[in-house]
Amino acid sequence: MDNLLQIKDLSVNIENKQVLTGVSLNINAGETHVLMGPNGAGKSTLGYTIMGNPRYTVSGGKIFFEGEDITSLPADKRAAKGLFLSFQSPLEVPGISLESFIRSALQAVTGQRVRLFQFKKELKEKMALLNMDESYAKRDLNVGFSGGERKKSEILQLLMLMPKLAILDATDSGLDVDAVRTVSKGIEEYQKSVNGSLLIITHSTKILESLKIDRTHVLVKGKIVKDSGAELVEEINANGFEQFERGNLA
Repeated sequence: MDNLLQIKDLSVNIENKQVLTGVSLNINAGETHVLMGPNGAGKSTLGYTIMGNPRYTVSGGKIFFEGEDITSLPADKRAAKGLFLSFQSPLEVPGISLESFIRSALQAVTGQRVRLFQFKKELKEKMALLNMDESYAKRDLNVGFSGGERKKSEILQLLMLMPKLAILDATDSGLDVDAVRTVSKGIEEYQKSVNGSLLIITHSTKILESLKIDRTHVLVKGKIVKDSGAELVEEINANGFEQFERGNLA
């Protein structure tokens, strides 16, 4: 089935405040979509809602994944179906190593015991791809990690879990040029390995330079105000979001 994620007329509230209104979006298998918009537009809210974060209440519309209505499915069940979300600010988890965390996540998602030898071999290969020091595998998850290291740790999770759809939220924020290049390499590897689909949420265009973009969506004040191809990224790069905000003052 080509149509992987289908969002139909989605409206979302946080604590009785409407944050998204009538959002519709289709992502097919193997496609890369970009969601852009000014700060406070509701971009991260959409990511969290697709993933099933209970803080966000769907007040209208539906979310379908591989043709199945997942609108009221809990987050862990969505992850098991092949959805993945990287966070804007990954949390620190003292007492659980990066390696243990990924192993537990893999077991939870696949429902199978992870073979340790194979797992460690694969983890080592993926860490090398991301220029990550092997010692990070034994460190507590994100504790004392720099911004760049946290992002790499999330891309490492992506490469180990190999979901059908990855939602990457502000994956390039706070990264230097080399780290952006490394993260992009990890994303390309993911796409190549499983024909994975991506929804990249960003207001910068650095991370997009080495990726083939299929569709670009602009979100302003909780509504998608423009849908287009990769050329829209260039347009935003040159002119910012002002033209879209002006057209959405009502």
